[in-house]
Amino acid sequence: MNKQEDQKQFQRKPSWIRVKAPVSKEYHETRKLMRGKNLHTVCEEAACPNIGECWSKKHATVMILGDTCTRACAFCNIKTGRPMAVDPMEPMNTAIACKTMELEHIVITSVDRDDLDDGGANQFVEVIKAIRDTSPKTTIEILTPDFRNKLGAIETVAEARPDVFNHNLETVPRNYPKIRPGARYYHSLRLLETVKQVDPNIFTKSGIMVGLGEERLEVSQVMDDMRMADIDFMTIGQYLQPTPRHAKVERFVTPDEFKAYERMGKGKGFLQISSTPLTRSSYHAGDDFARLREAREKKLAAKK
Repeated sequence: MNKQEDQKQFQRKPSWIRVKAPVSKEYHETRKLMRGKNLHTVCEEAACPNIGECWSKKHATVMILGDTCTRACAFCNIKTGRPMAVDPMEPMNTAIACKTMELEHIVITSVDRDDLDDGGANQFVEVIKAIRDTSPKTTIEILTPDFRNKLGAIETVAEARPDVFNHNLETVPRNYPKIRPGARYYHSLRLLETVKQVDPNIFTKSGIMVGLGEERLEVSQVMDDMRMADIDFMTIGQYLQPTPRHAKVERFVTPDEFKAYERMGKGKGFLQISSTPLTRSSYHAGDDFARLREAREKKLAAKK
């Protein structure tokens, strides 16, 4: 296959994951606000297919610590290179954006910052504090890097008490050398287990992409590993190749298969599982958080 044919193959997607281009007034207002506060969003940087829907509802996932990652994962569209210095105004600008948008729930993520002594942990803490000060009723979800080789970073962030602590495993262990070479599967599991040890009341969350050559039994094993680490919420979504130079889509998983994964996850005891072709870590995060709380309350009530 030549490059032109490869490009056509890369662009070909099944009907169930095609989305409309963003055009709404609210989308443009959200974009303007982020630009005005010099904030980055993973919605744009990672080329999320749900950006039109989410921004039209004034839902955005703020990406702190700049727009340049120190790693080069084969699935990710965020640029790699030498990052800029940490912006001291970023926590307050994030808090102002949260208050301006009157968010009930906000998601904060970041690039990997292996260049920093704490991996960026303190910036997460400062952002959480700023949002708590300006929007005390807003619930906060964080989606962190793995803080690998950064002693005490996980505990530092967990002690800031976000409502949801998310860290994605991304794929099955067999795929790590080619898809997530800078990370370690069991370290990521241990990260979320550590969060629960710091504060059992923090909801923990993790997700994987499918369509990267994984087998059903491997997905089942990842679910078991997550439950052993006491992870509350799992997300499963279709991997979409951002550009021809990224890892290719091995196959498009059908909606029925996603439903089967959802049933499997519920059977394994997750408080919640979101499994659809367009599921992403922060897609419908506010609604999902409300359902998480409700599920926990029902579980606790059943034990009485």
